[in-house]
Amino acid sequence: MSLLARMSAPSAGHMTADLVRALLRDPKRPGSPDLPSTPRLAVRNRTGTRPPSGPTGLRTLGGPTGFGTSAAMILSPPRPVPVESARGTSGTRLPDAPAAPGVRGDDGGSSAPVLYCPPAVRDDPALGEEINDRLVEWAEEVGVYPGQLDRVRACDFGRLIMLAHPETDDVERLLAAAKCALSEWSVDDHYVDGEVEEARPELLGQRLAIAHSVIDQAHLPLRYAPQLEEVVQADPVMVALRAALDNLSEYASAAQVRRLRHELAIMFVAYNQEAVWAATGQRPPVWEFLMHRHENSFVPCMVLIDAVAGYELSQAEFSDPRVRRVFTLAGSASVIVNDLYSMGKEDPSDFSVPRLIATEENCSEREAIERSVLIHDEIMHTYETEAAALALTGSPELRRFLAGVWAWLGGSREWHARTARYHGGGA
Repeated sequence: MSLLARMSAPSAGHMTADLVRALLRDPKRPGSPDLPSTPRLAVRNRTGTRPPSGPTGLRTLGGPTGFGTSAAMILSPPRPVPVESARGTSGTRLPDAPAAPGVRGDDGGSSAPVLYCPPAVRDDPALGEEINDRLVEWAEEVGVYPGQLDRVRACDFGRLIMLAHPETDDVERLLAAAKCALSEWSVDDHYVDGEVEEARPELLGQRLAIAHSVIDQAHLPLRYAPQLEEVVQADPVMVALRAALDNLSEYASAAQVRRLRHELAIMFVAYNQEAVWAATGQRPPVWEFLMHRHENSFVPCMVLIDAVAGYELSQAEFSDPRVRRVFTLAGSASVIVNDLYSMGKEDPSDFSVPRLIATEENCSEREAIERSVLIHDEIMHTYETEAAALALTGSPELRRFLAGVWAWLGGSREWHARTARYHGGGA
């Protein structure tokens, strides 16, 4: 089920939907506003200046780390700290230890899942609305989502980009990221899930291969190049992908654009995996679906964190396996939030982490949600611990990038929790 479909489906009124809504809208936001060992993100204003940053605080790390060890971590994650306005603030937080993650008991003795995630760094509704309006205009211009622009507007992707990239108020940079995101999701909606046109699983590999020739421009002999170009220009998804990448190159270096092209290629591999499931009627085991979520997540959006903020993480650090590990784990955590949200919709046939857990482990939806939250929280604690360790020895740009990923996760969760389209206020 595509991102647009999940957002556009009517809100369900059953107990599972109520649990998911409570989970996502938990006002306590149990997570440190800042990644340990990094300064607070300071938001650029529209003149391009940036408030001075305070000194970087260090945090001693200890205990086991890594995916699979969160339940035994000696170093407890930080307790949430009230967030001041992001504009013009800086400084370092030295967090204390909270209660255990994952599930908490209420006064009645029952348990409720706790989604460990930082709060959003900033919320500027007017900025989000401006990005959203201009994004819908662009979608009409390139031809994606014909006849469905009201749905696109209601999804409020501009708000997501505003929340997830708090280091800049530059509308053009934020809009560039939004165009990339919408063109990426249009591949799913047009080709994979049939939200805009008929899905043809048997043709998906062919369509993705041609679309990939736009992402990584194919250079054919002169006799044949016009035939490829004719196909590309007749397909609004390919037109959108090309236009978004061309626009991004105005604000990002060639290396940063190349990173996005690489992540999109990985995502296309995952889309082909979905086509196999659809064509064969397979219901993937949880392990395979989690692997799929490693490849099909919000990583293509997150890879633009430094480009949107106006700096560049070196290729040497970006490609470091340790950095790659925490970065992709963060991407998996972000899409599990989206999977949890889908449990609050009316389509029980959708593949998601909680639904597959419920099938595989023969448990209730509530139990599946709680187990999914534990998986999410394990990944988040792993990211927090390992990213903090990397920040101690990495460059200032790496510290900034890792903190930007942390802020992206908080902004994404806030969008999922509050956007009107998710909670009955949209058209």
